[in-house]
Amino acid sequence: MNSFDTGDRKISAPLGESEPAGSNFLSRLGRWWGRKGEAEAATKAANGVAHADGEVPLPTRVARRQREQLRLCFDARLTDGAANAAAQAWQAEYEAAGEATRRAMLELLAEVAGSSGEKAADAKGEGKGDTKGEARGDTKPDGKAGHSGLTHALSSARIRFFKRLAALHGQRGSSACGLHFLIQLRADMLRWQRRVPGLRVLDDDLEALFSNWFDVGLLELQPITWDSPASLLEKLIRYEAVHEIASWTDLRNRLDSDRRCYAFFHPRIPREPLIFVEVAFVPEMAANVQTLLDEAAPLEDLRRVKWAIFYSISNTQAGLRGVSFGNFLLKRVIEELQREFPKVKQFATLSPIPGFADWLRKQDAEAVSRALGDKRLARWRERHGEAPADGAGWLAALSPEAPADADPLTRDTAMALAAHYLVRERHQALPADPVARFHLGNGACVERLNWAADLSRKGRSQSCGMMVNYLYVPEALDDNLARLGAGNPRIGRSVGKLL
Repeated sequence: MNSFDTGDRKISAPLGESEPAGSNFLSRLGRWWGRKGEAEAATKAANGVAHADGEVPLPTRVARRQREQLRLCFDARLTDGAANAAAQAWQAEYEAAGEATRRAMLELLAEVAGSSGEKAADAKGEGKGDTKGEARGDTKPDGKAGHSGLTHALSSARIRFFKRLAALHGQRGSSACGLHFLIQLRADMLRWQRRVPGLRVLDDDLEALFSNWFDVGLLELQPITWDSPASLLEKLIRYEAVHEIASWTDLRNRLDSDRRCYAFFHPRIPREPLIFVEVAFVPEMAANVQTLLDEAAPLEDLRRVKWAIFYSISNTQAGLRGVSFGNFLLKRVIEELQREFPKVKQFATLSPIPGFADWLRKQDAEAVSRALGDKRLARWRERHGEAPADGAGWLAALSPEAPADADPLTRDTAMALAAHYLVRERHQALPADPVARFHLGNGACVERLNWAADLSRKGRSQSCGMMVNYLYVPEALDDNLARLGAGNPRIGRSVGKLL
């Protein structure tokens, strides 16, 4: 889309053993060294240097100052100038801090967030001593009065804090605008959420706000070309999450005349793509990503191509996890392509199967046998004698050094297991594979599996080099989505033969 005591703790050197009487000089030296060590430890904490256990408490004065800043940010009106200045200062300090100090600042944030609403609740008579509320019958089944009032006050204070930050404009040269800063802040909150429990409720509020602030109706779909600003092109290279962009030549090939790249942008963050998709135009449905990305391949004649292949979709912001706009991206891109290229009628992906190897590795022999079926298992035993003892053994047997030269039995067995994994394996009633979950959730069809389709180290380790085409038929998307909800995703004929 991850408690520490954040009170005023003093950093001190460890105590040594008792000193023998008469060792006055050594005693004075030891005490001096202890004070020196205390000062050095405090300096390290201020600079974000962790202790051996990884904790870095904020120095007392810093913690006191930040606590006052945060309480002002939580409690004051959104139009309060002093509170807005305090928010700007807290953001700048957070951005300049090291990782360990950022975590300590988040611990303090969680502490203040858990208490800042109590003042407002008490002022309204909704706190623990709300006898009027009890008289009205405002009690919970457990007998605790005023709990809902306190919860509402706390939530309102947290939302006010986030809205205050979102309104900042990044006045300092190196400071991000408030909305972009909140995305980065949430990425840190998600990383440390399990170890700082107070962050979970903050994250829930921020995710709900993001769902509104990043509604697809507020986002702008823009093409990215070789003529786009260099700073934006550098971000494509950095954010590419599916097939690494190896060089500027590689990037230029992906942005050539027979390719397209589209991204969603938020108007408040116009230079930061939120998610982008890369498209290639080809005469037939693509079956190999290395062929698709071959820099030496001739340009396709756009007058003759029939297929648009989505071969890479990258989310760029870890802090927007759980905010869904990727499904709208492909539908919007299909509409754009239909306007620009009326003759292109077929839309499909060439997608990885990132969860396949991990899934197979965890299966026992019986589970693999059920997935393969009696006939395929018998053919394997006829050829190899015995079947592997477990899923890890099967994975090794189905991962030849040269996948392109693998025998038909190995190829058919691996693809049958991949088809089972994509179509039948479930996690909370949805496809277990994250990429399948995304595309089938958009209404796509599992059209075809491709052997030796990604021979990179990553492709071979994730899925024995296999890839899958998800077919997008615009007029069938809603029907396919209904079938997925009924537990019967639409599949292509060749995939059906593998099951």
